[in-house]
Formats: sequence, structure tokens, C-alpha cells
Amino acid sequence: MSSRAPDQAGGVLKATELWNASVGRSVVPEWSFLTNHARVLLCIARDPGIRLRDIAAALDITERTAYGIVTDLTTSGYIEKERDGRRNRYRIEHRLPLREPTARERTVGEVLTLLADFAAPATAKPRKTTSARGSRTSRR
Repeated sequence: MSSRAPDQAGGVLKATELWNASVGRSVVPEWSFLTNHARVLLCIARDPGIRLRDIAAALDITERTAYGIVTDLTTSGYIEKERDGRRNRYRIEHRLPLREPTARERTVGEVLTLLADFAAPATAKPRKTTSARGSRTSRR
């Protein structure tokens, strides 16, 4: 029995697309601009103490795949792994160049800064509030 069903336009939907539509989720494309290695690196950049289980869940990959990617990144020198009690903590080597031949002039840190938005947040504008007497004031 096929896990595909016809859609309204006469095409075919996968079972996951049908499920996503039934629970109100938007259909996620089956491709990404970033490789799983880059996505794992972003997870680690956001939380250096993240567990493999959490990486796998966040990226919708298996723990075994997450382990293999972390091993690749460690072996290649892009991250260093340290034991912290029963868990691992990761440190990214920000100054290493990318492996992509066309982007070797960029470092891992520059790309992570761009993708993970590590730049300092812009100065927040004061919020307008209403005082007890009804006049508008700025809150700093």
C-alpha cells in the first residue's frame, strides 16, 4: 500500500505532508541551503553544552547521524570536545577557514556570526507608555 495520496491539484502528497497539513503545519521543503554539518555547528554555537540527543531532535536527524557529524567536525578541527562531568562541552575554532573551495577567504566564525546573529543587538528604541493621567511618556 502506498503512503502517497493525490492532492487537490492532481499531484501526489507524501504521508508526512498529509500529516503536516492535518495538524496545521506548513509543508517544509525537502532541501536546505545548509548542510547538516553547518546546522550542527549552528546548534553548538548557540549552546556549547548541547547534547547529541538535542541536536538530533532539533535537526530531525538520528542521534547516530548527529554523533557522526560531531565526530567529523572534531576530527577536522572545527570543534574541540571537552568532558564536563557526564556531558560534553564544545568549543568552536572560529578562525578556521571554510572547507568550501569558493569561500576559503571566510572563516567559520564569520559565517556563524552571520547565520546565528551573534552580532550585538541594535539599541532598542524607548517604548511609548501611557501614564496614570493619560499623557504619553517614554520608558527607558
